[in-house]
Amino acid sequence: MQKIILDTNVLVSALVQRSYPFLIVDNLFATNEFELCISEALLREYYEVLNRRKFSKYHDFLANAETLLINIERKGKLYTPGITLSIINDFADNRLLELADESKADFLITGNTNDFTISSYKHTQIVNPKDYFQNHHSGLI
Repeated sequence: MQKIILDTNVLVSALVQRSYPFLIVDNLFATNEFELCISEALLREYYEVLNRRKFSKYHDFLANAETLLINIERKGKLYTPGITLSIINDFADNRLLELADESKADFLITGNTNDFTISSYKHTQIVNPKDYFQNHHSGLI
């Protein structure tokens, strides 16, 4: 079973367009082949970002975001990182690496190539959604 971490930007993209992030998220909840790794800090970020009013311009975004968040809470495995890192320039993004360290995730999937200039952190490969879907997924339908 693959352990994955989804950056918030992947969730936003999954809700606004039918591209690789959508395929990843859709299949994540359709199978039991994955463990979605989350932390309290990441979950708070998901809620804060996905409830921003600016996304209401997209048809049914807020309703779909609410359903997605319920599924994340139901399916995700909660980890409590025991370290604080300062590797990524955008300080808040370090929480993803802290979660990767604690969960020993296989993949951190992000569309943020500006801040995530490293390709891996310890055991975790850092990939964009297209790369993950085309080259690393297991069990996606």
